[in-house]
Amino acid sequence: MTQPSPIPIGHFADIAPVAGAAQRIHYHDQGEGEVVIFLHGAGGGASGYSNFKGNYPVFAQAGYRSIVPDLLGFGLSSKPDIPMYDLDFFVAGVKGLVDALGLKNITLLGNSLGGAVALGYALAYPQEVSRLILMAPGGVEDLQTYLDMPGIANMFAIYKSGKTGAEAMRAVMTMQLFDPTLLTDAIIAERAPIAALQTQAARSVMKVPNMTDRLHELQCPIYGFWGVNDQFNPVGGAMKILQNAPQARLQLLNRCGHWVQVEHQELFNRSCIDFLQHG
Repeated sequence: MTQPSPIPIGHFADIAPVAGAAQRIHYHDQGEGEVVIFLHGAGGGASGYSNFKGNYPVFAQAGYRSIVPDLLGFGLSSKPDIPMYDLDFFVAGVKGLVDALGLKNITLLGNSLGGAVALGYALAYPQEVSRLILMAPGGVEDLQTYLDMPGIANMFAIYKSGKTGAEAMRAVMTMQLFDPTLLTDAIIAERAPIAALQTQAARSVMKVPNMTDRLHELQCPIYGFWGVNDQFNPVGGAMKILQNAPQARLQLLNRCGHWVQVEHQELFNRSCIDFLQHG
């Protein structure tokens, strides 16, 4: 008997081959107007819906077509069993979705790994990206800097411990939030079953380059957030973006960890929509 999905099932798009094979992207699509694509972070059981369910419906109500994919290797999208996932792999998946849906003049909104994918996509296809919204994006430090962060070190320790299911999920994600009481049973229930389906590559180190030296190439407006209590991505990355990207504005938030769109949901939604409407 087929088990029900832990997250709502949206749409599926067959995309051009990635990693040598045809792939399928799962995504939610709500609203009409200018396109905002929400790109989630990594971690066990990650999906677009789990990351952004408190955000994208508000954007849709404000007049934006909100597209929320699961990155390749995550959620209900294809999970190629290859040795390593890298930035080009994720960018290719998003490009495949953009092309399959015929999207133009997109805004990419991404947190953590999703922020790195947004940066990588904008550098590869600058003519397609009108704006970036970033939340503690990866891709602006060398790999070892991330591996030394307490949250990431804890995550890999949990992976190696043999813990599984809801217990492992809670142990990993508690450090993601300044206020761990926001880590609800519903979030754990969404993510734990999907984590069990992921390949080893999704639970391993992902090859994402340090793109700091290329940030000057980004001509589109950039708006972003960084929690000063982030235990996964060092807050110093905010200055790298501000010092190198020509059109960047970031908010630093105290009492905020790695998941600003959850921890400060109303502020995040309101501020992003103001940026989209007024720049």
